[in-house]
Amino acid sequence: MKLFDVYPIYDISVVKGKGSYVWDEKGTKYLDLYGGHAVISIGHSHPHYVQMLKNQLDNIGFYSNFVRLPLQEQLAEKLGKVSNCEDYQLFLSNSGAEANENALKLASFATCRKKIIAFSKSFHGRTSLAVSCTDNPSIIAPVNQTDNVIFSAFNDINALETIFKMQGQEIAAVIIEGIQGVGGINIASDSFLQKIRSLCTQYGAVFIADSVQCGYGRSGKFFAHDFANVKADIYCTAKGMGNGFPIGGTLIASHLKPKMGMLGTTFGGNHLACTAALAVLDVIEQENLIANAEKVGNYVMSQLKSFSEVKEVKGHGLMIGIELFEPCDEIRKSLIFNHHVFTGSSSNKNLLRLLPSLAVSKTEMDIFLEKFSLALQK
Repeated sequence: MKLFDVYPIYDISVVKGKGSYVWDEKGTKYLDLYGGHAVISIGHSHPHYVQMLKNQLDNIGFYSNFVRLPLQEQLAEKLGKVSNCEDYQLFLSNSGAEANENALKLASFATCRKKIIAFSKSFHGRTSLAVSCTDNPSIIAPVNQTDNVIFSAFNDINALETIFKMQGQEIAAVIIEGIQGVGGINIASDSFLQKIRSLCTQYGAVFIADSVQCGYGRSGKFFAHDFANVKADIYCTAKGMGNGFPIGGTLIASHLKPKMGMLGTTFGGNHLACTAALAVLDVIEQENLIANAEKVGNYVMSQLKSFSEVKEVKGHGLMIGIELFEPCDEIRKSLIFNHHVFTGSSSNKNLLRLLPSLAVSKTEMDIFLEKFSLALQK
C-alpha cells in the first residue's frame, strides 16, 4: 500500500527535535521557525512536557468520556485562569477543525438559525462545516457546498453591516481568525472585531473567535482577538495547545447552555491529551513565554523592516509574515536546503510565515536574519 499523495513535501525526514531545532536522519541540524504549522509552542522535547507524558503513561494512557476524567477538570481550571476565561465552559476534541466544527454547531443549536458569516481568505479547517466556512473552493467538495455560509470582505465594516441589515435575524454566527494564518498573516483590525461584537450582540448571533493558529500566546496575548479588548462567545483552540499531541478545545461562554448528547467525541480530552495540555500551560506560565513571544517578535519584525527586498512585515508576536516583492518559493527552498532553516508559506505566494516556538530566543532569530540575508542574495 502507498500513501495517499495529497501533501507537497520536501525530501527531509525529521527524526529528532530539541528546543527550536530539529535534526534529519543524516544528522543535519535545522532551525525550526515553523513548528509544524504553529504547533510547537514550548519547544521540541521540553523536559517537563516529556516527563509529564511519561509519568501519565505509567498509569493510563486513555479512557473515554464514559467516566469522569479529573484531568479534564484540571485543564479547564488552569486554561480558564491563563486565558482570562474562568467563567467559560470547555469542550475538548482532537483538532482545530473539530473545535471550529463544534463551535458552529453550538451557535446553530443556540440560535435555531442556519446562516454563518465568514471572511475572504479565511481558513477554518477541513471538516464538513469548517471547510464550508473556508475561502478556498478547491478544497470544498460538492457535498460541503452550502448556501448557509456568507463570505464577506475581511476588515470591511460597511459590508458586514449590510449583511446584518439584510439578514440579521437569520445569522447564527460570525467566525473570524484574529490573525489569518493560511490567508497571509492578515490582522483583523480592532474596530472590525469590535463591530462584530456589537452586531452579534444586537442581532443575537454568536461571535466565534477562531484562535487555532493565532491563539495560545502566539501573538503576545493569549488570544489575538484580545488586542481589540472584546470577548467572543466562543474561542476555538488547538495547534499549540498540546505542543504536538493532538488536542483541540472549544471555550464556550456561560450563556450557551449544554444539553446531554449535543456534542461528543471518543478521543477528545483523553488522559495523555490533557496531560500534554497541562504541561504546555505550566511551561507558558513558568517561563513567561507570552511575554517572550511579544519581545522577540517585536525585535525580529523591526529588523526585517530594514531589508530592501521586503515589501511588508505583518503580524503580532511570533506570528509573522514576510512579504517580498516576488514569489518566495525559491527563497524558502534556499533557507531549507542551503541554510537549514524551516519557514512556512501561505496563500499569498510572496509571503513567508514564521511560526516558531514561543520560547525561541533573540539569538536564534539573529541566526535566522543572517541566513535570510544570505538566501536573498540567491
